[in-house]
Amino acid sequence: MDTPAWPEPETTTETRFPTDFVWGAGTAAFQIEGSTRADGRGVSIWDTFTAQPGRIHGGDTGDPAADHYRRYHEDVALLRSMGVDHYRFSLAWPRIQPTGSGPANPAGLDFYDRLVDDLLAAGIQPWPTLYHWDLPQPLEDAGGWPARDTALRFAEYAAIAHQRLGDRVTAWSTMNEPWVAAFLGYASGQHAPGRREPAAALAAAHHLLLGHGLAATAIREQGTPTIGITLNTQPIRPNDGTVADIDAARRVDGIRNRFFLDPLYHGRYPDDVRADLAGITDLGFVREGDLPTIAAPLDFLGVNYYSPAWVAGSAEGIDPRLLEPDGVGADYVGCDDVTMLRGTEDRTDQDWAVDPGGLTEMLVRLAVDYPGLPLYVTECGASYRDEVGSDGTVRDTDRRAFLASHVRATHTALRAGAPVKGFFVWTLLDNFEWAYGYSERFGIVYVDYETQARIVKDSGHWYGELAKTGVLPATGSE
Repeated sequence: MDTPAWPEPETTTETRFPTDFVWGAGTAAFQIEGSTRADGRGVSIWDTFTAQPGRIHGGDTGDPAADHYRRYHEDVALLRSMGVDHYRFSLAWPRIQPTGSGPANPAGLDFYDRLVDDLLAAGIQPWPTLYHWDLPQPLEDAGGWPARDTALRFAEYAAIAHQRLGDRVTAWSTMNEPWVAAFLGYASGQHAPGRREPAAALAAAHHLLLGHGLAATAIREQGTPTIGITLNTQPIRPNDGTVADIDAARRVDGIRNRFFLDPLYHGRYPDDVRADLAGITDLGFVREGDLPTIAAPLDFLGVNYYSPAWVAGSAEGIDPRLLEPDGVGADYVGCDDVTMLRGTEDRTDQDWAVDPGGLTEMLVRLAVDYPGLPLYVTECGASYRDEVGSDGTVRDTDRRAFLASHVRATHTALRAGAPVKGFFVWTLLDNFEWAYGYSERFGIVYVDYETQARIVKDSGHWYGELAKTGVLPATGSE
């Protein structure tokens, strides 16, 4: 896991990106749409999960979210006013196919039809993601992602969506963060459907990857779109140079990064990871032909980045104040004995570590270890306690500084040779932030959840100017 050296970030002079560099903003259907019972939409695992007491902070649910289902025209106008010309959003599977199989719901397809037309009329390129965690509940009742049939159903859904929108949408992402869907959903239970079955989580991870490959094949049978997948890859840093810490980092890196990257790029699961997991599963769910399907050629890789992870082989001798709250790597299957560390003193208001150098590190590593593909930073952002001032503005200086440092880190990776083609801020709108409910705000647009009024934050104005010019001013003049 040696990381190549890269240039120091440029801070004293302005930073210029290539003229064809993509600037966008991202959202996810369940987090912003609301209207979860409207126009024939089916029930998703997140509808079921949020209805269970104690699962979500404050007992929040996916309604009304940011009411985007009814206010999409207003939100497209916001994007246009800011000058952001690429929009990454997800399609809600249960809105298009309410039970996860069978005929499409015309009203669901009509909504995305209108959204795509609205975006194009505004000069904004649509970048849809087919799956951002909202599995139709009937498919979960039949076994969920640990069941192979779910991957087959996903390919059918992908074909339906592409057949309707593919005449206008050219760039598609099949999956968003399959690591989260598999391991937070089926191992730690922090996310829907809330199961704690490590062996099932590994089967889910494989079937998510298989679903990606099958969906890519199904879409390409209908045309020649640009197809990618979005992973939340993460630098894994050992606490020090001890054998135990280095091996802990290897194991966590294996299940967080290489368990997904190696099948996609090389058509195989890493030998060391298979050995690490031998006591949990023999990977008997991998059938002949699966890995070539998963390794079907990609046109791009989406990279979601928030922070690295710091790990130790043991908590012995470590100041308890340096430990992450849960202290152990329970989110990483097979790594329950690994100690997780806080890493940096610079934290977001959500208490996530701030480390822009980790983004450079990850992009350069991908370029070296998994070469040949365009890379897009498809999520990067931070939650801070935003408030509307007496003058009606939201002066989120912390978020603006966070984004500037990470945009600069992206440019540093470019200078080091990483083929980075775009940056999508997370997120356009304050929204339902999964298990955190509405307690965290990531948006560059403030949403008043009682009135649904929108206010472009200072970070939104700043990001829009960056999107229009492709120029990041020198530090101190931003």
